Amino acid sequence: MKNLKYNLLVFALVLITASCKKEYLDTAPTNATGSKTVFETTQNAAYAVNGIAKLMSSQYLQSQGFNGEGTIKMWYGNYPGNHFVVDLSGWAPIINSEFNESVNSAYLYYPWYYYYMLIGNANAIILNVDGATGPEADKQWIKAQALTYRAYAYTMLAQLYCNRWADSNNGAAAGLVLRKDLSTGDLARSTMLETYNSIYDDLNKALALYASSGKTRTASYQMNSNVAYAIYARAALNRQDYPTAETNAVKARTGFPLMTVAEYNAGFSNPNQEWIWSTYGASDENIQFYSYFAYIAYNSSAGAVRSTPKCISRELYNSIPATDIRRNLFLDPTGYTYNTSTGRAAAADGTLRNRAFAVRPLIRSDATPYAYMQFKISANDLPGVGHMNNFRSSEMYFIEAEAKYFQNKPATDVQNLLIALTKTSGRDPSYTSTQTGPALLAEIKKYRAIELWGEGFDWFDAKRWGDNISRKTYADGGNFITALAKTFTPAENNKWTWKLPLKETDFNKLAF
Repeated sequence: MKNLKYNLLVFALVLITASCKKEYLDTAPTNATGSKTVFETTQNAAYAVNGIAKLMSSQYLQSQGFNGEGTIKMWYGNYPGNHFVVDLSGWAPIINSEFNESVNSAYLYYPWYYYYMLIGNANAIILNVDGATGPEADKQWIKAQALTYRAYAYTMLAQLYCNRWADSNNGAAAGLVLRKDLSTGDLARSTMLETYNSIYDDLNKALALYASSGKTRTASYQMNSNVAYAIYARAALNRQDYPTAETNAVKARTGFPLMTVAEYNAGFSNPNQEWIWSTYGASDENIQFYSYFAYIAYNSSAGAVRSTPKCISRELYNSIPATDIRRNLFLDPTGYTYNTSTGRAAAADGTLRNRAFAVRPLIRSDATPYAYMQFKISANDLPGVGHMNNFRSSEMYFIEAEAKYFQNKPATDVQNLLIALTKTSGRDPSYTSTQTGPALLAEIKKYRAIELWGEGFDWFDAKRWGDNISRKTYADGGNFITALAKTFTPAENNKWTWKLPLKETDFNKLAF
């Protein structure tokens, strides 16, 4: 991103340096950079928008290893879900969702801290860009991007810190603290309905501004109308507003055809024709062992991968047909020896270890392969450099399919979407879909889990559906270690809702 300048509004820097203290979680930039300088021209304001993109791939709370958006995907989406396996008994508290009521924990605090950092910077842009010197079209384009960032941040916060919509009393339950200005005073939580209405409003305004500006983006990490539609679709699906979800999912994927088989096997570390929006991650912005790819990429040199590679659940893997290319993105242990308590490959010749190095030579020589380890995601550079996908067309197909299903639209309409995604795309040329009723919903869930594995959806999907998290040991048919082989019902763990952190409620007396 060094080829495109950016300004990190110093609001972000204040949070980085004060994050472990008890200062209030401010939402306003300080004057160290100075809003007058940042917003003097539209060119400077454009750098500020790039700064928000940079915040999504930066390192925070150094001792904890938080890394912007990648941490949300890994620790909050992947780890606590049904289908993401790792031999990390020491991480049982975060994987087993034991921190969502620990209001003084950094793990509870981080998403709040991170997304309100994005919101605070977006607010500064939204409120100041109209006064900048420059073309009106540029002001519209910049404000549209900032509104889109704000909508995205609130969408993600709502999934974590609010109840699932089905438990919200039609939106009357507590929502978020909706800050849309630069104030830092007491402010009560809005309702969930008000929260989602605010997200919709931001996106409607952004879409109008994208259209009136007449401008287009030049890089995958930048916002545009497709990204706004994608956020709209995801937010509406969570709100169970299925007509809105369906309509916007179709618009979001327009112009972004599904990736080819070659692109699917390329490591998910570079934008391709299907990526609607990504987070920048090239070697000139290497955050070393803190990056998402240093935690997941099978060829990473980081200890987090070499010692404990990330694996798909045995049950989900076994559900993938032999004709599906996605089955080859994981290490099949059939016929090889390995530890059937942990999945760890033995060191002797003729074992699963040798098989792993034979099929994926890029694995580090000092790495320890595991049964069902993933080969879907690789790094472009070490220890873990890569561009990270946030939205792609596949998700939009599943949103449309789920929305159609819950609107009781013809089963063939849903089946045709699954066929287009799986068969026509080349992922599985033998695929067909004939299910109806509950079996069709199960098919949507299964293929969504297969397609989006490792991209941060697992826990969020289970929460939205109100499904159990149910993990099994090898002895019981799964491949989780005993400490992580747990079952959680939707009613447990505060209904999977993270409480507000003390860093908010200690200083905002109206938040509760």
